[in-house]
Amino acid sequence: MKKSIILASLSAIALMVSAEVKPGIEVLRDNNFEGLRGKKVGLITNPTGIDNKLKSTIDILHEAEGVELVGLYSPEHGVRGDVHAGDHVDNYTDPATGVPVYSIYGKTRKPTADMLKDVDVLVYDIQDNGCRSFTFISTMGLAMETCAELGKEFMVLDRPNPVGGNKIEGNLVEDSCFSFVSQFAIPYLYGLTPGELAKYLNDEGLVPGKNGEKVSLTVVPMEGYKRNMTFRDTEMPWVLPSPHMPTPESCIYYPMSGILGELGFMSIGVGYTEPFKLFCAEWIDADALSKRLNEMNIPGVMFRPIHIKPFYAVGKGENLQGVEVYVTDVEAAPLALTQFYVMEALADMYPDHKPFEVGDKSRFNMFDKVCGSKEIRRRFSENYKVADIEECWNKDNESFRAASKKYHLYE
Repeated sequence: MKKSIILASLSAIALMVSAEVKPGIEVLRDNNFEGLRGKKVGLITNPTGIDNKLKSTIDILHEAEGVELVGLYSPEHGVRGDVHAGDHVDNYTDPATGVPVYSIYGKTRKPTADMLKDVDVLVYDIQDNGCRSFTFISTMGLAMETCAELGKEFMVLDRPNPVGGNKIEGNLVEDSCFSFVSQFAIPYLYGLTPGELAKYLNDEGLVPGKNGEKVSLTVVPMEGYKRNMTFRDTEMPWVLPSPHMPTPESCIYYPMSGILGELGFMSIGVGYTEPFKLFCAEWIDADALSKRLNEMNIPGVMFRPIHIKPFYAVGKGENLQGVEVYVTDVEAAPLALTQFYVMEALADMYPDHKPFEVGDKSRFNMFDKVCGSKEIRRRFSENYKVADIEECWNKDNESFRAASKKYHLYE
């Protein structure tokens, strides 16, 4: 038994060392930290900021000759991942390096002038999940705004888009729906790496300083990355960017149920062992719902019946049933619209449980913000038909694809 465990561990280590893709931090190191040498450096990161041998970017920059790491900036969950989701992060000192850590997920969500007074260049290194409502890209953009205003340099150490660099879904955020979960006028799935997105935000004027300034931006690209790669294809080690992202595939399922999850009227697997993969409630017949959804022939998607008892969150301790969703073709699947297909089937099968009629109205505002539009809920709640929202949901896809293409760093 012990021998098999050791062999499995060695195989995992070998896989990480021979990863297909080098993240930006490794490329930066290979180039002797060009752009940072002789400068005072701040770093926005979390546990996902690592090289392919799992060494933290914090420690790499702290040890780098000629680089002076003077500040760490903590988004949601903390720079070392020791803060629970949604909890405010306090200022403290990183015990491993002695470098001060400033919270940008608390009273302020962007670095202040005082936080950056000793910094020449602010570096960003976080693994994103490719979805607009995941708050790390909001943190990146707000930090770019501050750096533009203060004349500080900004550097992005690039990482993969785990859903792939071609997947674009969802309308641009409307003026009434901007928030920390929809900070910029981009689609719900935007098909760019963090570095590409930073270039788009900067050059398209979406993150200006107070007087319209653009930030002095450097992107350190990956090596070996191709647009059609999912994260699994890169063979890089996965570090969960938040507690309910245990695997790279979690990023594929997150946009399939996260919008519906804002309504809180059924379990989407958060609180069970399959976050974002489930649609379950006590009033659902699992076999009947699975049959109905499979008969809808949603491209690239299949369903199976499932019975669960959540450990926490929606339905805690209750016997629920419903479906588990499987994505068989990421490119073909309408990831975000899948949850609306589920709501369409449920509204027809269980008319007494229509979420916008029996649900908690206080949750509708966040639903709209995550959608980036009030129009999606308005149109869908009339007949509970996906056909009524498809045009609105997809109306900006091709124009954004064309506008963002010039910022591509990878083929």
